Amino acid sequence: MNSQPFEYSNASSPKLWINTGSSSATYVTDGFDRTTIIYLREAGPRFFCGFACFTSKACLFGVFIFHNRTESEMNATVISDLQLAWSANRNDPVGINATLRLTQEGDLLLADSNGRLAWSTNTTGKGVSGLNLTDTGNLVLLDQNNAIVWQSFNHPTDTLLHGQVFVSGQKLTASVSPSNLSPGRFSLAYSSTHLVAYVKSNPPQLYFNFSYMFPENKYVHRFKDGSFGSLIFPPLPLEQFMRLDTDGHLRAYEWGGSGWTEVADLMAGIDGGDCGYPMVCGEYGVCSKGQQCGCPVAASNETNYFAPINYREPNLGCSLVSAISCNQSQYHSLVEIKNVKYFALQFLPATDETAELENCKQTCLSNCSCKAAIFQYGQRWSRATCLLLSEVFSTVYADETSADLSSSFVKVQRSPTPQTPSPQFPIPQTPILQTQPPVVSLRKKATNVAVILGSSFGAIFFMLLMLIICIFVVRKKSEYEENEEDYLDQLPGMPTRFSFRELESVTENFSCKLGEGGFGSVFQGSLSNGIKVAVKQLDGIGQLKKKSFLAEVETIGSIHHVNLVRLVGFCAENSYRLLVYEYMCNGSLDKWIFHGNEELALGWLSRRKIIFDIAKGLAYLHEECRQKIYHLDIKPQNILLDEYFNAKVSDFGLSKLIDKDQSQVMTTLRGTPGYMAPEWLTSVITEKVDVYSFGVVLLEILCGRRNLDRSQPEEDMHLLSIFKRKAEEEQLLDMIDKCSEDMQANAAEVVQIMRVAAWCLQSDFARRPSMSVVVKVLEGFVDVEDNLNYDFTERPETHGAPATTHREDNATGAGTLVLPCLLSGPR
Repeated sequence: MNSQPFEYSNASSPKLWINTGSSSATYVTDGFDRTTIIYLREAGPRFFCGFACFTSKACLFGVFIFHNRTESEMNATVISDLQLAWSANRNDPVGINATLRLTQEGDLLLADSNGRLAWSTNTTGKGVSGLNLTDTGNLVLLDQNNAIVWQSFNHPTDTLLHGQVFVSGQKLTASVSPSNLSPGRFSLAYSSTHLVAYVKSNPPQLYFNFSYMFPENKYVHRFKDGSFGSLIFPPLPLEQFMRLDTDGHLRAYEWGGSGWTEVADLMAGIDGGDCGYPMVCGEYGVCSKGQQCGCPVAASNETNYFAPINYREPNLGCSLVSAISCNQSQYHSLVEIKNVKYFALQFLPATDETAELENCKQTCLSNCSCKAAIFQYGQRWSRATCLLLSEVFSTVYADETSADLSSSFVKVQRSPTPQTPSPQFPIPQTPILQTQPPVVSLRKKATNVAVILGSSFGAIFFMLLMLIICIFVVRKKSEYEENEEDYLDQLPGMPTRFSFRELESVTENFSCKLGEGGFGSVFQGSLSNGIKVAVKQLDGIGQLKKKSFLAEVETIGSIHHVNLVRLVGFCAENSYRLLVYEYMCNGSLDKWIFHGNEELALGWLSRRKIIFDIAKGLAYLHEECRQKIYHLDIKPQNILLDEYFNAKVSDFGLSKLIDKDQSQVMTTLRGTPGYMAPEWLTSVITEKVDVYSFGVVLLEILCGRRNLDRSQPEEDMHLLSIFKRKAEEEQLLDMIDKCSEDMQANAAEVVQIMRVAAWCLQSDFARRPSMSVVVKVLEGFVDVEDNLNYDFTERPETHGAPATTHREDNATGAGTLVLPCLLSGPR
């Protein structure tokens, strides 16, 4: 393919570049295609701005630093050891034929081959006249006076170049792995007057904290001349860069003649040395000298509670032999791990500065989200503190002297001990003897007057009683309406409350209908500030409408996540119940995967990102909210796409909020046929019903067809039946969406994701992964379980309901009452 190289340091607007592949002017030895836009040939460090496409055909636009040499025989410049210095779209790769456009209005736009916008500088109307790559590797947009309007140095990814300034408010985020350049778990940023490195968690956990002092500006670090702020290392030549690596180390590199060589580890003084990094031995792992990894051993040595994830690769970490079950909290226990220190002990905030050891342990045991408790004993210069961890990373083996300053306790799940049932003694029944004959009244008659008067008074009394009851019911109903609306006003973090008249104006009297859902119609509207919204007017009568309304307002109004549809506001006026959502211009997922049109077919990278977005949204609902949230109606119609094709989970009308200490719920049948897990037959559900529905949607995305298609022959009508048959025949490639050439070109990766779908579709819900594990599989941290059962229609095993369950009746349940087989259409 012919490229469009502009082998100089600037370009004026307007301009268009196309990612066509390798440049004819250069030869790349790193095994990936490259399209050059701006190329610096000057002496010193070599930079180019353009596209680089890796083996998976995932292309990044960015600035790259490299070393080159001229090959006279090839009449070309040979580029080797290409390193990404900055990228615009590392969390949203594009494909071949993607475009970069410098518009007449001054905006720099990156779009995929299908026109989807992947990134923008948002500089429209700021007088941009040209694009330039400086000799320090800074990509800048300039105005007519050569003043900088926008620069890549203000938006670092994981790398700093020589001379680059790192200021307060910026951060570096390491990649997931050397082969996966999307943002990972480690970040470097400023906090008050400290330079801090932390691992993503809830809350983030620090592993490096450096106090810096600058006479000129305490909020600036400059990477230059062998220093980074107050961090000093040997001076480097100009061909150098600093990167926050995938293992959490901050390293400086220089060109060593045959490759990039590490010359400094700027966190070398970290407490614990190489063992002081959060994931050096994975979750629950224990690191000893020489980075030897192992699993923790209980001080009592009575039971082995931990096992390596992979015996051949102990650095991957350990897992609990018996997973923590919140519904069996009576079997939770804390085991002490001797001679270990937690890597972030000195950085984590204390939960109680006047703690006592037993209180610290009991606090952790009473909170299911607590995975470990670390108690630091008080010294002359400090008080005792109790630290509670919701996620346990690597610990450091320590000698008894230093370990005695703290005690570490990890929560485990003990096996229930069978108890002998108490004997049941029959209670003797004593017969009641009648000792006297019945008393017979001597008055056998009453006068007619007495009977008539008694009947009249009785009727009048009854009528008065009924009148009082009616008045009482009417008043209670009125109080209920008032209390309900007052309750909505008092919910924490509630969005804007609109009047019905305001929403009539917003939607122009509900004139533009977007679609219908299971609980109402959706209309397009615009707020006074011009922001587009989707207004959902709930239909139905009685408690059905109110319950669905309360479920959505309580759920969406109190949580915020990039992969969940945002609730802008609501209306609760008299009998009107309306919800105001953010507007998702690309509509629901179903219209993008079920159309059978090659021109509209999504590419593999877009589908993979949508899958990842859905998984992250569900993982947040299940595990990161204050209460567990079961969606209970995951399907393509309830997955909405914004203008950048970011996927967001929508329609919480069927959601059920579950206390964290309940893992199973007895509930009424709800959801959409075809997406409902087999255990709905037992009425005992867990969050794994959402995992099953996700598996169905995942398969539909990969195959480009509905799970039930009555237009197909009977043997091909059900997608899961085809999946089972093709898996047995080892012909899963036949299932990949044939409307997309890009899907066919990435068949190997698609088949791997099909195995994730099969894992989610296991008929036994206990064998399905949690959504957080699914996210880790998609990130490449965890492998799919072996020996999967592809008989998805097999009747599931009956898992006994635990002691802590909750049954919901049709009349009195606290969740949303749903009619059997209620179908919620597209939003």
